[in-house]
Amino acid sequence: MLKKAGFVAATAAGLMMLGGTAFASTGGAEPTGAPDPTFGDAYTTFIQGGGALGYGAASLVAGAYTGIATTPALVAHSFANH
Repeated sequence: MLKKAGFVAATAAGLMMLGGTAFASTGGAEPTGAPDPTFGDAYTTFIQGGGALGYGAASLVAGAYTGIATTPALVAHSFANH
């Protein structure tokens, strides 16, 4: 039963992806989005993205270090009699 449900869900997801692109065509109309970014906009986005990347990397390293440092104590404590 689970295999059938997974197959049906995968098929529905695939059909939604295909069907969504068929209706996305504008039929040759002019685009109405934001204008091309300026150099200042691109520079600001680059700086903010670099900051987010650095924060993510620092969080990953800090989490791994904390996990490595505290795991032996947690394992040893799990064998203690309560």
